[in-house]
Amino acid sequence: MKEVTRFNWKHTIRINILALKLVGLWPSSDESYGCNFYTLYEMFAMIFLEIGIIFFQTVNIFFILDDLQAVTQIVFVSLMEMLAIMKSYCLIKNMRMLKRLMITVNSDLFQPKSLQQRNLIQPNLNAWKTIVSSFWFFTLGWLFFYSFCPFFDKTFKEYRLPFLAWYPYNTKTSPQYELTYLHQFVGIGYLAMVNVNTDTLIAALNMYIGAQFDILCDDLRNFHDSKINTSADANKKLKDCIHHHREILKFAENTNQFYNWLVFVEFFVGAVSIGLSMFQLTVVSYNEDFSFSN
Repeated sequence: MKEVTRFNWKHTIRINILALKLVGLWPSSDESYGCNFYTLYEMFAMIFLEIGIIFFQTVNIFFILDDLQAVTQIVFVSLMEMLAIMKSYCLIKNMRMLKRLMITVNSDLFQPKSLQQRNLIQPNLNAWKTIVSSFWFFTLGWLFFYSFCPFFDKTFKEYRLPFLAWYPYNTKTSPQYELTYLHQFVGIGYLAMVNVNTDTLIAALNMYIGAQFDILCDDLRNFHDSKINTSADANKKLKDCIHHHREILKFAENTNQFYNWLVFVEFFVGAVSIGLSMFQLTVVSYNEDFSFSN
């Protein structure tokens, strides 16, 4: 089989890693978190942007308990924001393991050995890029329309904020309104980046596993076509395949350890969110029918 240039698996998710670096969830090089400025930046972002925005929205629930539609709206948004905090925690907790996984996937054992294997893994890469593009398309669309809704319906003149929240000061005067609006906009953008990039990182790790199994299967299919002159060469080739298989399983086990609970909680939050959305639709439908009957 024809030798090919070294394939950089980590390079395929460079934009994903760059976005995680911007939100403070991917320390530079192969390091984990330590006593440095980057760790301080992540702590500030998590407290001020993640926990801060959720805190003010949650407190507001106690002031609008009589408005069931507004309460469900806050709960709907807060659940997705809380999920982002859990994802941030899992990334920080497992950062050392994730860095090791990035080193493992770029090792010699995980490299495609021919142009045929490079072409074999390309559909996996294309599928992952499609998933990433879809995530970003829907997330940016939702973020744009939700964040600038007060401008679209002209309610910004009444000092309406994008998200219902309580603040210990009057938000209906300037410059408190503009600063609070900016805090909500930056905060929800930060949370969206955490959600999308964590989900696409999970998809990338699964893509790596699938691609490695494709490479291993190709090695086994072409076992007798490779340059094997003696039984010792055959034994070495077979041992390499077995070792590769074990390393793939180990890689998959560590990957599952990172995202198993995240996926479970995400499905749970998704189910609750669908239920809340259906409830809001019934409330809107009921209000319209009631207005028509009057």
